Amino acid sequence: MKVKVSDLYDLNESLAKELLESVTYPWEALAGIGEFIEKIGKTLPEKEYKRLGENIWISKSATVAPTVSLCGPLIIGPDTEVRQGAFIRGNALVGANCVVGNSTELKNVILFNHVQVPHYNYVGDSILGAYAHMGAGSVTSNVKSDKTEVVIKGKEQIPTGRKKVGAMLGDHVEVGCNSVLNPGTVVGRNSNIYPLSMVRGVVPENHIYKSKDEIVKKDEKQ
Repeated sequence: MKVKVSDLYDLNESLAKELLESVTYPWEALAGIGEFIEKIGKTLPEKEYKRLGENIWISKSATVAPTVSLCGPLIIGPDTEVRQGAFIRGNALVGANCVVGNSTELKNVILFNHVQVPHYNYVGDSILGAYAHMGAGSVTSNVKSDKTEVVIKGKEQIPTGRKKVGAMLGDHVEVGCNSVLNPGTVVGRNSNIYPLSMVRGVVPENHIYKSKDEIVKKDEKQ
């Protein structure tokens, strides 16, 4: 069951490299995102980043619409686009060349470089690897209905020690429109989620999730 940081991410594609290198499983980094942003934000070059208030840093090459709501701690990387009506609630490290779309909400997240959450997405307590893409209306569910601890469920079960864990998406993951990623979902590198899916547990790398009973390995040509 490949759910470790080293299984999912190219750490050279994120400013969060140091934080993620300090843990074994990605969800273990969730508690430290805000503090880490405040630490590295102060080291970002003033020629490249503008600082808003005490703990928001925005790359001067990023495009941020005037109608967005930004709460720190927050870093927005180079050449990233934050579109009209986006709501970033804090503890968000957004990489380079990302798209945060209209009415998209982020909270306690790491978005690696080249991530796209472009249309009506909610991403909370989650980590999205490089080039991951969430289709329109797809969301991460980060709290169980009974408010108990989230457990990662695959061939084995791994307690997270947290009541709030969204999704851990590996590099190059594609999530189809209007899908729901239930608390503690882990999707391996280069895997695809069909539209309108309800996903729970671990999806292996290089697979296609069609339903909970049909998760198929990709053709080598794909």
